[in-house]
Amino acid sequence: MRLATVLLALVLAAGGCSYSASPALFPPHLRTLAVPVMRNATTEPNLEQEVTQAIVDRFVRDNNLRVVSEDTADLVLTGSVVKYTNAVFGFNAQEKAEEYQVAVTVQLTARDRVKNREMWRDDNLVRTTNYFVVPTPGRDPQDQFTARRDAIDKIADAVLNKTVEGW
Repeated sequence: MRLATVLLALVLAAGGCSYSASPALFPPHLRTLAVPVMRNATTEPNLEQEVTQAIVDRFVRDNNLRVVSEDTADLVLTGSVVKYTNAVFGFNAQEKAEEYQVAVTVQLTARDRVKNREMWRDDNLVRTTNYFVVPTPGRDPQDQFTARRDAIDKIADAVLNKTVEGW
């Protein structure tokens, strides 16, 4: 009985634990970050602004690295939006498109300016979001721009994780 109580207490305690990056794990020389506006190699207007802003917002919310201008940053994240697609992903029985997929691809490099070295690089970071243009059970129809925003948010999450978990 005592063993069962101890095991139950351990299970309940473990259930309340979650992962978060500890500022103590960050290299002490990296305290600031710059994210210059990315280049846009696609035909989508303003896509580079949206991706850059989403990444900046994610780091501001995370609050482990202070976002500053490029000339004063310890770490600089540069990149390009290299591909954007919005393609049919599924058809109904009458062969009419009902589901689409937005995909955003970026190339990124995080450079430690203090130690003058590359922290990480990803030449093909892709995030996708599917959306239906017709009502589905429990969901209203969606549009390309909502899906685009979701894919960009996924990129921002991935960039934060690559940067923080790489330490």
